[in-house]
Amino acid sequence: MDEEPRDTGNWAKPTSTLTVTETTPGAANLVEGKRLLSPVQGFGKMWQKTYKVGIDGVETTPQAVIAEWRDNFPSFWPKGNNFYPPLTGLEPGEVALIKATGPGGMKFKTGVMVLYSDEESFTLMTPEGHMFAGWITFSSHEEDGRPVAQTQVLMRAQDPISEMGLTMGGHRMENKFWEQTLANLATHLGVDDPKVTTTVTCVDKKRQWSQAKNVKHSVAIRSTLHMLKPGKKTTG
Repeated sequence: MDEEPRDTGNWAKPTSTLTVTETTPGAANLVEGKRLLSPVQGFGKMWQKTYKVGIDGVETTPQAVIAEWRDNFPSFWPKGNNFYPPLTGLEPGEVALIKATGPGGMKFKTGVMVLYSDEESFTLMTPEGHMFAGWITFSSHEEDGRPVAQTQVLMRAQDPISEMGLTMGGHRMENKFWEQTLANLATHLGVDDPKVTTTVTCVDKKRQWSQAKNVKHSVAIRSTLHMLKPGKKTTG
């Protein structure tokens, strides 16, 4: 009998569509029944973005950094953005809901699924309709004799509307978002003056016009329609 890999429990079970379990009351659930999309299934140019901050002058370990980060994940996000984790925590297969500020101050209501989680990293994956198709991995490791916290994003804009938004300031906003998040984490851990480095690489310059149909799931369109529904009130 073949044995399962030792890290099987760290991965989300295969699923065709997302199911949201218990989460923060009032958070807008616009991802129920949506499919997950990898960067390969997105529309725009493919980017890899890596954000790092050294946890200098603090006695800690990569495992402790990740534990603190995962347990208090929403508190490190910049103001004006909300992350609503499942009540069971960021466990593999669980879905979290999001309200984020995009270009022009527009509020996007979306979500992510926890694809992987272990003692030194966890990865979130986006559903169809999200601003981009991709994976976001949060990790910690030893570098130059001290722990480093890292966020790495592999992404494509999901549709032409999102590609335009990213080109017209969205990429810059996203970079600032993760830079501020890492600075907030480092400050919380006791770093006096955190220095965040950002590395951005265009992995594939081609736009996949065969995926332009993703626009029918656009989070920008769905979020706008959700806010315009008569009598629709939500704290999410």
